[in-house]
Amino acid sequence: MPSVTEYFGCLSFDDSAMRARLPKDTYTSLKRTIDEGKSLDINVANIVANAMKDWAIEKGCTHYTHWFQPLSGVTAEKHDSFISPIGDGKIIMEFSGKELVRGESDASSFPSGGLRATFEARGYTAWDPTSYAFIKNKTLCIPTAFCSYGGEALDKKTPLLRSVDALNRQAKRILKLFDPNTNVACVRPSVGPEQEYFLVDKELYDRRRDLIFTGRTLVGARPPKTQEMEDHYFGSIKPRVEAYMQELDEELWKLGILAKTRHNEAAPAQHELAPIFTQVNISADHNQLTMEVMQKVARKHNLVCLLHEKPFAGVAGSGKHNNWSLSTNTGINLLTPGETPYENAQFLLFLVAVVQAVDDYQDLLRVSVATAGNDHRLGALEAPPAVVSIFLGDELTAILDALESGTHYDPMEKTQLKLGVHTLPKLPKDATDRNRTSPFAFTGNKFEFRMLGSSNSISDPNTVLNTAVAESLRQFADKLEAAEDFDTALNNLIRDTIRAHKRIIFNGNGYDDAWIREANEERGLLNLRSTPDCLPYMLSAKNIKLFADHKVFTEAEVESRYEITLENYCKTIHIEAATMVDMVRKEILPAVMAYTKAVCDAGLSQKTFGVDTSYEEELASRLSGLICSMRDGAAGLEAAVEKAEQFRNVTDKAFAYKETICTGMQSLREFCDTAETFTASAYWPFPTYDDLLFGVR
Repeated sequence: MPSVTEYFGCLSFDDSAMRARLPKDTYTSLKRTIDEGKSLDINVANIVANAMKDWAIEKGCTHYTHWFQPLSGVTAEKHDSFISPIGDGKIIMEFSGKELVRGESDASSFPSGGLRATFEARGYTAWDPTSYAFIKNKTLCIPTAFCSYGGEALDKKTPLLRSVDALNRQAKRILKLFDPNTNVACVRPSVGPEQEYFLVDKELYDRRRDLIFTGRTLVGARPPKTQEMEDHYFGSIKPRVEAYMQELDEELWKLGILAKTRHNEAAPAQHELAPIFTQVNISADHNQLTMEVMQKVARKHNLVCLLHEKPFAGVAGSGKHNNWSLSTNTGINLLTPGETPYENAQFLLFLVAVVQAVDDYQDLLRVSVATAGNDHRLGALEAPPAVVSIFLGDELTAILDALESGTHYDPMEKTQLKLGVHTLPKLPKDATDRNRTSPFAFTGNKFEFRMLGSSNSISDPNTVLNTAVAESLRQFADKLEAAEDFDTALNNLIRDTIRAHKRIIFNGNGYDDAWIREANEERGLLNLRSTPDCLPYMLSAKNIKLFADHKVFTEAEVESRYEITLENYCKTIHIEAATMVDMVRKEILPAVMAYTKAVCDAGLSQKTFGVDTSYEEELASRLSGLICSMRDGAAGLEAAVEKAEQFRNVTDKAFAYKETICTGMQSLREFCDTAETFTASAYWPFPTYDDLLFGVR
């Protein structure tokens, strides 16, 4: 068997494949397009397309597809073969630069939020040369952007690429102020998303219609043991799971995905995969592909990979920790403290730019992770709260406090000091995160945004983060470029930014009720607990202006995403409610009634012999009451759904689902879960939490 170094990236048309197969001048031109955003010549595209086609055919491919990420939240593809007729019933295998660069896809069935009229069914895909093509199932997959007939973005990649460009423009302005002769050609955000997931036995999964239709368990009593003993986290990996993880790594490595770390997570049956950092656009593509491969490989091991944010109530949910950093093409991480005073000043300026961005656009960051699934997760059991705050650690916070007050930071003592660039303290490089309850934490040379849901694309939150930081840097550059004395202006700017935005910095326990009150009542931070609560902030004037100023979204594109997100929220809960009613009526009620009859029959037979039947009578009475409660709860939930569907305004409908349907589902679940605890296992109609969480051995 070949070694990892021999097969890594064998299914990716990566830099090494391009360098080996393209003429030198073609390769150089394509690299300029990738690295510097230069326009792509059609002659170059033709040569690249032919080389890409030959490479794919050698590996058994017969088709190609423009692989894109529509607003449905998953990936999409339409396959076309390479064949082209040449007469006499013969064909050749062809692929042109025109076919590589642009494709046409029917956009009629993708969500558009009003961006596309019914009669404008066409959608166009455009090659993204910054993300390598790859092979999946004998098909050449070409990462592309996706837009409407009118040019509006209908995908998640296009806004992400725009935000990267916006951040690059503003970051280069800042670097030029520190060094007018800088050789930095571009600044790019890099991301390493840690992916959490659950594995359950497929045979058990197939007997749970709620898992099949919704991805989470809608009913289920808490088992005697879950994660209380903290014995699963980083524990010994079970052989069946380890075999899955090994094959998963191998499949990802073939695709050139830098899967690095694997381990058990906090909850039983929960695990994590973490990659090495890559540029955010590539990382977003790789994460979408990773989720697809995770589910595909699981089936081969008679397992099912659950990516829902909260598949099991009462245990830790699954998130996606978005590790974000900012680096130059020369290899400098701008969030790494430096050795010299000027390097430290530059680091501090980028640091406070992020602090300002998170404070100014905390609402948008919350919006960027808003889904019905993530609403269940945020707030407890390893997940951060819905209140956005930044953890910097005691040491770095103390340094910022010293800069704000004009005192010298010393671990042993504090002495008066004039604030100036040349007297900034040497900053620690190991000030790492020790707070797992923070939504947004500085972890040494990067920020870790922990509010993302496990099933969601990382494109949305990174688009917001890139754009918000770009805006901070734009404001900073405007002030510093106009300053007469750069050093004085720089120090004043850092100090003033700390003073204006220190409310967002919190190093304590994010789960503490006292913090939630302080954040909301004293600091004025937002506590947006649900998707309907936070989505209206997306349409605020300041947020629309942010996106428009940096050319990331038009106002129409923002409004479309608002509509799509709320529609998806309503549809998700509608499916959950319908599934729950169906399970109660067709499975749970018949099972509990059958057991109740068995209890009554046992009581009657024992009574004839004069045996004490008080237990049977009490149990039958309790079960009978639960049967009535479940019957009424299901009927009430069904009626509430019908009423909610009558709303034509998507905002009103979303709040109806949140306030009525979610409440009704929770109430009905409590009756069902209580019934499970009193029903004999032989009668319960589907696998329990005991089975699902501990069924993979």
